[in-house]
Amino acid sequence: MESEEVSEIKSKTLIVIVGPTAIGKTELAIKLAKYFNTEIVSADSRQFFKEMEIGTAKPSLNELALAKHHFINSHSIEKLFSTGDFEVEALKIIDHIFETHKIAIMVGGSGLYINAVINGLDKLPDIDLSIRAELNRKFEEEGIIPIQKQLKEIDPEYFEKVDQNNPQRMIRGIEVFLSTGKKLSSMLSASKKERSFNIIKIGLNTDRAVLYSRINERVDRMMEIGLLDEVKSLSNFKHLNALNTVGYSELFDYLADKITLPEAVNSIKQNTRRFAKRQLTWFRRDEETTWFEPEELTEIVTLIERKI
Repeated sequence: MESEEVSEIKSKTLIVIVGPTAIGKTELAIKLAKYFNTEIVSADSRQFFKEMEIGTAKPSLNELALAKHHFINSHSIEKLFSTGDFEVEALKIIDHIFETHKIAIMVGGSGLYINAVINGLDKLPDIDLSIRAELNRKFEEEGIIPIQKQLKEIDPEYFEKVDQNNPQRMIRGIEVFLSTGKKLSSMLSASKKERSFNIIKIGLNTDRAVLYSRINERVDRMMEIGLLDEVKSLSNFKHLNALNTVGYSELFDYLADKITLPEAVNSIKQNTRRFAKRQLTWFRRDEETTWFEPEELTEIVTLIERKI
């Protein structure tokens, strides 16, 4: 009886699609969702926010109409939405999808959020709130570079994994070390929480020159369709963590007369390419991921059907 229950529980499968920005994850997710007649859970830490549209490369209205998406425009930049919050909410939605479907799809480039759903989060220690306040003050007064340098010195392993344009996550690494004397990277264990579903991990990648060209073209397209106006409309919120990110912080610098517009656009391209490189470094560590070129739909479907 017990083995039958386990078999029933594990009869559901979560397909996870990962890879660098601009590689074509959304397009593949929609094709698979249509093929398997299911729904998509977005694991992109910026597409949650309804105020950030162009700079986050959200699926278009046409794409959203092709398959049901979750966690697109689901939250406001004015409310903190943590990795832990995502783990809890995403698992609820995945369970809901499994009530009527045998397969669900999760797609995104935010490694921490995907890891939270797949493996679960470690319980981290309480920290000294005065340390957090001091680090936040340091960031407000001195900017992100001193925060980056401090984290790299005290916890280089976590520094390599984290989004280095996200001050909140870098401050988390510093405050844990200053509060406990232990590196945050040493607390992120390899132990996994048992999930009630199977997981198939699909990675997308291509030649680096091709990827970088796609990134540059995407940034140019964002500028053409109004990214600068979007950033202007969010100027009153530029202090929020959600907006301290690629595509927004560079244009805030332009609006503050710190750099020219061409310099800002070039910085967006450069920082996005760097981010893509870090994403690949993160995802390649997982030996359970099978890698494909973005166009290899038939091969991907064949792998999934063989594993289900």
